[in-house]
Amino acid sequence: MTQASHHIGTATGTARTDQLLEMYRRMRRIRRFEERASDLYKATEIPGFLHLSIGQEASAVGACWPLGARDGITSTHRGHGHVLAKGLDSASMMAELMGKDAGTCHGRGGSMHIADPGLGIYGANGIVGAGLPIAAGVATAAKLRAAGDVVVAFFGDGAVAQGMFHEAVNLAAVWDLPVVFLCENNHYSEFSPESEQHRAPLSARAAGYGIEYQHVDGNDVLAVAQTMTGLVARLRAGAGPVLLEAETYRWHGHYEGDPERYRPAEEVAAAKQRDPLLIARRQLDPAAADAVDEEIDKEIEAAIDWARSLPEPAPETLHDYVSAPRLPVAEPAPLPADAEIFRSMDAVRLALEHELTADPGVFVAGIDVGAGGNVFGLTRGLAQAFPGRVRDTPISESAIVGTAVGAAMAGMKPVVEIMYMDFIGVCLDMLLNQAAKLRFMTGGRASMPLVVRTQFGAGRSSGSQHSQSLEALLAHIPGLTVVMPSNPADTYGLLRAAIQDPNPVVFVENRLQYGLKGPKPPADHLVPLGRAKVIREGTDITLVSWSRMVQDALAAAELLAGEGVSVEVIDLRTIAPLDRETVLASLARTNRLVIAHEAVRDFGVGAELSAMAVDEGFWHLDAPVTRVAPPSVPAPYAPSLEHVWLPSRDTIADTVRRIAAV
Repeated sequence: MTQASHHIGTATGTARTDQLLEMYRRMRRIRRFEERASDLYKATEIPGFLHLSIGQEASAVGACWPLGARDGITSTHRGHGHVLAKGLDSASMMAELMGKDAGTCHGRGGSMHIADPGLGIYGANGIVGAGLPIAAGVATAAKLRAAGDVVVAFFGDGAVAQGMFHEAVNLAAVWDLPVVFLCENNHYSEFSPESEQHRAPLSARAAGYGIEYQHVDGNDVLAVAQTMTGLVARLRAGAGPVLLEAETYRWHGHYEGDPERYRPAEEVAAAKQRDPLLIARRQLDPAAADAVDEEIDKEIEAAIDWARSLPEPAPETLHDYVSAPRLPVAEPAPLPADAEIFRSMDAVRLALEHELTADPGVFVAGIDVGAGGNVFGLTRGLAQAFPGRVRDTPISESAIVGTAVGAAMAGMKPVVEIMYMDFIGVCLDMLLNQAAKLRFMTGGRASMPLVVRTQFGAGRSSGSQHSQSLEALLAHIPGLTVVMPSNPADTYGLLRAAIQDPNPVVFVENRLQYGLKGPKPPADHLVPLGRAKVIREGTDITLVSWSRMVQDALAAAELLAGEGVSVEVIDLRTIAPLDRETVLASLARTNRLVIAHEAVRDFGVGAELSAMAVDEGFWHLDAPVTRVAPPSVPAPYAPSLEHVWLPSRDTIADTVRRIAAV
């Protein structure tokens, strides 16, 4: 079933009746799909969670009525109606709910995670409110392309309590994005009535963001379609975001199996008197409506029979869709000794400038990256050179990364900045549950070429909330690539490779290295992701490090060379995926392994390398594997404490001496 945009504002007579009959058909498809899904869930043919929107069909169909194939929607965990109304076929959806390989997402997403960006469906979402920042990203892509596309972000009244709601609506208002934030107010946030969740109406909230508010009867499909037709036309013409409240009611519980002790049966029965299908049916010829019912019943039963006949995903496909295949990048040739010298901070700016010039799909966004040129001056001049493509954001980390997720799915290549690595915690959902998982959960339908740039660095009394090296946290998330360069040339080559990569990359710079000088590579310089490098050869011991600690490791190796200890130094460069082969090959040559890193010692990347060494490299070991890292204490502020907390050239050298002597 393909989706075409419709207009209802001027329809009269037969045309209006035909449109209403088509709306009824779409509502009936949603109703019957969900009724049968409920039956299948009870019969254990649907294995996972199931959240139904029975009673809310009019808001889904009416909202999507004026949308075309290029327009986008984001949905919720109660999203079957939205995606069916936008044009997804019921058969592949039923197969998805049953966990079949031919399902919409190859059985990787299930009921809560159905998506098809090719149809403008940017995902149902198991995280309450998470679709709103993603919608802002899709709308950002639409605005940058200036093709008149619009986005509808469906959410429930419970999502209004989420910080992501505030961040997304505020960002959309500041950027004048073409998005309708459509609240399907069914008066319950899971088990809690609306009155216990909010003290301010949505009309007041819209006023607070400086955007338009409208209200519509969410059970009257004609009213919803008429309202949305007007709003969409204005957004296509350049108007900013709108908050639309569609008042409705869900007949079933929060989830299938919900005992529903929180609301009286009489309330549900009264709500059913406002059945959206009955309201539409009263205006139709009964015979025509009956024919639609019969048609849809046959469609859904055929979908069920087809889905039942299909196999589940084969076990050998477990690893499919986690990451997109990378284009091969060769290790660059060594830079000439007489190369021009530049700094790491120059490398960041030049890499961004190169990719902005080369690819119109690239844009840069973050706090003060535009007019201010970044807190460290890294993006100075780029906003003027690339108008509209280097964008200042509010201080809203979830909206920043969510915008990147949505824009990436919509075909852009966003590079967004989180000012300090410590602030990753503020927007972790957008990395943990969205950027990292959406390609997998959609069976490869969602493309995710985005970069999150951030920085860290202890040693200058920045304290516990501005010094953390959190790469282990990020590397533990399947689907994320984590990059930490140690020198200016690699910063340039790895950042360019990250922007060109089809996967979500967290690119972590060390701010204490922004002034570090080194040879400047040619403009086409690329460094392969996922590949470590032996940067100093040796025979007695392998020393692995990354980021700024590599410089201390090299200094320790130079010191020890004068004592007759030959140290091989490996710069990981990419933390995840981990280049196990390079480390194990070095261990096979030296038979000893020391790991030095700036992150705290416990449960870190060093622990993963140690486990690898005693598992895959056990028979090569002649001494214990040892880590040099800060103790499990937050980064201290006082210089006297920070000095003993942070490893240095000397502490690394002391450890290498001890292990080399074993």
